[in-house]
Formats: sequence, C-alpha cells, structure tokens
Amino acid sequence: MDRLKYVLILSGVFPTLSGGFLIIVFSLGYYTWPAIIAAVALGTVLTLPAAHLISRKIKREDPNFNHRREPEGGFFPDPNAREV
Repeated sequence: MDRLKYVLILSGVFPTLSGGFLIIVFSLGYYTWPAIIAAVALGTVLTLPAAHLISRKIKREDPNFNHRREPEGGFFPDPNAREV
C-alpha cells in the first residue's frame, strides 16, 4: 500500500493547495466566508489525487522500487506489511 501518499497529504499537499486557493480568492477581492470555504473545499477535494501523483512520481524515480507492481489490498494499508 502506498503509505507515502498519506504522509504527503498532511505534510505538504493539503496546506499547499488550500493555501494557494486562498491566496487566489483573496487576491481576487473575495473576503467572504463562502469564498474561503469554497477555496478550502477545493483544496480538500484535489488533495488525494495530487498526493497520489506526487507519491508515484517519487517512487518512479527511485531505482530500487518496482513501480509496475501494484500491491493487493483495500483502502487501508496492512499494518504488518513491509514498508515500500
């Protein structure tokens, strides 16, 4: 399972996307709560796909990682599995 994706969500992707959208909203002159909530919601929706893409790119550039092998499993990683 791709555990790097979950680390990237909280550490970098969500704050960057939401902050970027907030800066865009504020620079356009919208200072209302609905605009702020919409910017954060858009950042929240785009966080998971962006974190997945970033994680896959990092692993593709790693020469010791086989990125073509997709591990089996569900949404949550196996806690006893080896870290990839």
